[in-house]
Amino acid sequence: MSEAQRLTQEAGRKAHNYDRHSGCSQSVLGSLQETLSIGDKESFKAATVLSGGVARCGETCGALLGALMALGLVVGRERIEDTEQYRKAMEPARDVCERFKEALRVKFGFGGELRSTLCRDIQERIYGRSFDLNKAEDYRAFIAAGGHSDVGCLKVCGIAAQVGAEKILEIMNERGGC
Repeated sequence: MSEAQRLTQEAGRKAHNYDRHSGCSQSVLGSLQETLSIGDKESFKAATVLSGGVARCGETCGALLGALMALGLVVGRERIEDTEQYRKAMEPARDVCERFKEALRVKFGFGGELRSTLCRDIQERIYGRSFDLNKAEDYRAFIAAGGHSDVGCLKVCGIAAQVGAEKILEIMNERGGC
């Protein structure tokens, strides 16, 4: 096993386990920060409110957002005026999104293409329905359906971290830093 494969697996394992404490975006971002030595506590704190599809609203998957935040730490711009770097960062970000959808499709055995990265759409594919995580009754139903189990969102976090780690390590390798 190569060092990149080991780090990718480690990031996935950590994210999977961290989501037991809730917070998919922080689970993924934190695992990538630790495994790849990127970012800081401030970026980790910023990810707090992105879980459950942004403030538990079912929008873009928080696990994917955590992976994209980690990617941004590596390829993001440092000055708002740096439009060229902004544009360059979009290509690997789109690649992470596509890899994430494909990895979910394969690892969960979804029939057909996963067209969306919305939390509610991913829930629908995994659990057969989506949940409003801001409503106590729906949150209880989400947990009962396996939401925080090894075959639910914990698995999604592991997948997002692995996809993010793969892309970040490719970029670091291209730069001669890995």
